[in-house]
Amino acid sequence: MAVGLVPRLVRPARADDARRASAPEHFEVAFSDAEWRKRLTPGQYEILRQEGTERPYSSPLNDEHRTGTFFCAGCALPVFSSRTKFDSHTGWPSFWTPLDNAVATHTDTSFGMTRTEVHCRRCGGHLGHVFDDGPKPTGLRYCMNGLAMTFRPQPA
Repeated sequence: MAVGLVPRLVRPARADDARRASAPEHFEVAFSDAEWRKRLTPGQYEILRQEGTERPYSSPLNDEHRTGTFFCAGCALPVFSSRTKFDSHTGWPSFWTPLDNAVATHTDTSFGMTRTEVHCRRCGGHLGHVFDDGPKPTGLRYCMNGLAMTFRPQPA
């Protein structure tokens, strides 16, 4: 197990597992499991490909305040602008909206609760979850795993 991740011995069955098995999603960027393991760090693999979650306050991106863009660590798709980042006091990088055509969502019923999972629309990598307790103008909080993203500052 990678350092900084919440241990998960078994991923609980999810209501949408049957949907995924019967109608697998196809993404523009797709690799075999072995190739994903080569391309990603162990922590990135656990989060992006196995839907893991990093420990709160463990990501340097939580404290990233420069102007720039956050990218999917799996395929380098721009997913969030620093202009929409805010401090949610939850310990994970949070945003009130993603960039256009950057993410997709589906229902996640793991751990005995219903949440909305957020994944990269291009590679399907798990980024985090979205909740309805965010700031204006959307009222949403896209609570993302820092290991699922990279950051590039805007040139001066």
